[in-house]
Amino acid sequence: MKTTLTPLLLFFLMYAGHAQNGAPNLAGARGAGMGGTGLNFHDVNAALLNQAGLAKVKSTSATVFAERRFLNSPIQSLAGVVAYPTDFGTFGLTLQSFGIAEFNEQKVGLAYSRNLFDNFRLGIQFDFFNTQIQDYGSKGTFTFEIGLQMDLLPDLQLGLHAYSPMQIELIEGETIPTIYSAGIAYLASEKVTVNAELVKDIDYPVRFRSGVEYQMLDQFYFRVGMATAPTLVTLGIGVVLENGLTVDVASSYHQFLGISPSIGMTYNFNHSK
Repeated sequence: MKTTLTPLLLFFLMYAGHAQNGAPNLAGARGAGMGGTGLNFHDVNAALLNQAGLAKVKSTSATVFAERRFLNSPIQSLAGVVAYPTDFGTFGLTLQSFGIAEFNEQKVGLAYSRNLFDNFRLGIQFDFFNTQIQDYGSKGTFTFEIGLQMDLLPDLQLGLHAYSPMQIELIEGETIPTIYSAGIAYLASEKVTVNAELVKDIDYPVRFRSGVEYQMLDQFYFRVGMATAPTLVTLGIGVVLENGLTVDVASSYHQFLGISPSIGMTYNFNHSK
């Protein structure tokens, strides 16, 4: 007998958000704590939301990320990223997995980013998706995403991203979402960054997300954020350790589905361009 998904799990998957049906994931636990923002990140987490930001990565970096959707559900999102800067641009490798035992999606992405001008960065990523449904087999397909970042002013940055701009079938009757995102990052001070972003999946209403990051101490960050469609509030912290390791912890809250905790660990190797 073929295994079927329970109505509850289907409901969870429908509201799981950023990674379902091949859609972009959170920009690590750092982004998860800032309302899901991250279009203007300049660290290894940029590979998960806007690859243009990889152009400012100064040393080889690796990060791993895990999120449990709605805490008591079996839905989980996992990701691993490596960023390698060179004299002619930064390369990135992304591995992601999302879903449950009966329904799971895997993504492999190969990214390239570089500075075109002093204040302009461009990134592109080619993705391979594989969707597995228990007792029904699997299917893989390819797509791509492209992003840019621009420094409008010394304290104001613009990020744009297009995800799978061509309608590509993932499984029969389902296409990879086409999503366009735009956002700004305002550096309110040396210690405070404010993000505001708009996200438009061509099949769904516009989503707004925002977040604030406050560097309370040299090695400690506090983050807060919110998002709409669905409505979420988020909290997070980041701790930078002396051995090159950064640990980020975050949680989002949905009024009906509950808490989604996440954790990320990033290691920066001392490799310079």
